[in-house]
Amino acid sequence: MKNFIRISLILSGLIFVSLGILGIILPILPTTPFFLLAAACFSRSSKRFYTWLITNRWFGAYIRNYREGRGIPVKQKGLVLILLWLTILFSIMMSVALAGLKLLLLIIAAGVTIHILSIKTYRDNSSNSDAIKKPRFNITTEED
Repeated sequence: MKNFIRISLILSGLIFVSLGILGIILPILPTTPFFLLAAACFSRSSKRFYTWLITNRWFGAYIRNYREGRGIPVKQKGLVLILLWLTILFSIMMSVALAGLKLLLLIIAAGVTIHILSIKTYRDNSSNSDAIKKPRFNITTEED
């Protein structure tokens, strides 16, 4: 039974990663909740998959910052909002014919925008001047 649960969590994690990647492309599909669910599944089932996910070069830092309560970087917020609105507006202008559906897409985009803006903004406070003031490591010596 334990092995069945482990395999189920790994498969669920892989499905959530796939949905998260789709969410990057499709603005209506949320990205963050799927990556967080994948991280939760992997943390309980596979150290290898969990490490791969949180160290991934495309979305690893995003997941770590979000899980640790740091928030989302300004650049990422801007990119998400630009892509969201471009995709929604393109869909409204090119493929959606019903006025009610157009309104629904605008309401969803506004809701997602409000949500993204309400998430804490991560600011990297490290700078070159701070690096000079703070030593990278601390050397202590013991005197006999």
